[in-house]
Amino acid sequence: MPAKTTTEPALDAELVYLTRALKAPTMREAIPRLAERARSDGWTHEQFLAACLEREVTARAAHGGELRVKAARFPARKSLEDFDFAHATAVKRDQVAHLGTLSFVTAKDNVILLGPPGTGKTHLAIALGIKACHAGHRVLFATAADWVARLADAHHAGRFPDEIKRLARYPLLVIDEIGYLPFEPEAANLFFQLISARYERASVIVTSNQPFSRWGEIFGDDTVAAAMIDRLVHHAEIVNIKGDSYRLKDRDLGRTPPAHTND
Repeated sequence: MPAKTTTEPALDAELVYLTRALKAPTMREAIPRLAERARSDGWTHEQFLAACLEREVTARAAHGGELRVKAARFPARKSLEDFDFAHATAVKRDQVAHLGTLSFVTAKDNVILLGPPGTGKTHLAIALGIKACHAGHRVLFATAADWVARLADAHHAGRFPDEIKRLARYPLLVIDEIGYLPFEPEAANLFFQLISARYERASVIVTSNQPFSRWGEIFGDDTVAAAMIDRLVHHAEIVNIKGDSYRLKDRDLGRTPPAHTND
């Protein structure tokens, strides 16, 4: 008695049902094309199955990365490939490429980006953060002022320890713009506790327009600033960026306009 066969429409319907049950829409869309290629190239059943699974896994990884990027609350989309090394000539390509491997996240090290306003510090911080998201790491981005407000709200609500524990679940925090506004004593203390809690446990990327020698002024306490710098730089990659603001590179600020004469 011949073996029972499934008609093509019935098989298609079964595949739709099975991939839907597995929540694998990418695999469902890829099966017809991959099946055709498998028949023409003589794939084994195992090769065909592996190709189908690879498409679904790749799609899920990309989707998960985008969800993490959205949750991180970056203010813009930046990439390492778009960074203008021609303008920021002091930045070493090999150093940035090394940071792009994200080995610092795995090692629970930090990245410190120092330089004048408009030189690309935030660009690099965002680009590294987005790359980390796509690599499977949870990331949170905020300016120093916003981090201080967040920590102060938690402190005043009596849930500061819980907030520190919650943030510890993020392998990477990005703290942008240290130095643009001075810290009140309470804010400096809360900020120090955040940095201290992450020391050798999780990574931070910090950007600042001020050298470390000025951080005592920023935090209003040389001792607190020194202790914070010590924890930040002990296991850190420091990138010093020099130059003029990229945002103003095409402006003639300060230049006297040419005089006009009447004919």
